[in-house]
Amino acid sequence: MELTAMSLFLFLVVVAVASGEPAHPGYEAHGEACGLEAAPEPKPERREEFEGGRIVDISHYYRPDMPAWESGEGVGKFLRLARSMTNGSDIANFSDVLLTAHSGTHVDAPGHVFDHYYRAGFDVDTLDLAVLNGPAVLVDVPRDANITAAVMESLHIPKGVRRVLFRTLNTDRKLMWKKEFDTSYVGFMKDGAQWLVDNTDIKLVGIDYLSVGAFAECIPAHLVFLEKREIILVEALNLEHVTPGVYTLHCLPLRLRGAEGSPARCILIK
Repeated sequence: MELTAMSLFLFLVVVAVASGEPAHPGYEAHGEACGLEAAPEPKPERREEFEGGRIVDISHYYRPDMPAWESGEGVGKFLRLARSMTNGSDIANFSDVLLTAHSGTHVDAPGHVFDHYYRAGFDVDTLDLAVLNGPAVLVDVPRDANITAAVMESLHIPKGVRRVLFRTLNTDRKLMWKKEFDTSYVGFMKDGAQWLVDNTDIKLVGIDYLSVGAFAECIPAHLVFLEKREIILVEALNLEHVTPGVYTLHCLPLRLRGAEGSPARCILIK
């Protein structure tokens, strides 16, 4: 059968394309004729605020030089790439994480300071999500003292408020950005914790360093707060990017059954 002129033309085009050569000597290789350049590599955007500032992340990101309790060395290397896709050596990347349950922004369960609660199973998986999520008040604490009964009384927190985040001198001093643990951080004294329990309806207490209790009375303050298993403590919050006022708080610890504490992701919504 004889080839028609059109059939021969189509045949030559197919051969040229299959060979990888341009269909016509006057054409440049694909992409070059139009001056196209390779798309730039995407770069991650890291933010503290979202939707124009309506949503604010108040949890600290984890890093090796984040302070750790009673340590001068910080958290240290906490992330290890156990399996890697580099050079096609694995089908996916898998990391191992090594942290204490009370690293960075975290919550305390009653078993943290009461051994009988720990043995009975009052872990972070038993914490009330209805307390961890809802309206919250952010207050500025006087900068010249720990949180005593007198300081608590001076804040005039009204009845009915269930969640309060206390911003202190810790934020001004940027203590969560310093690797070495600082025993001079601001926290609750035992009498301040007791005043809160006796005179308010607060069920969630948040603060801006690693412990809600001042160093000198750390355990006594914790005992007061956690004795009745009614108050949840959220520690090491990042309160730099927010102002005093009323917000909606969402704070979600990991479901670490058996753990007396857990890292948490906390956000405020204006």
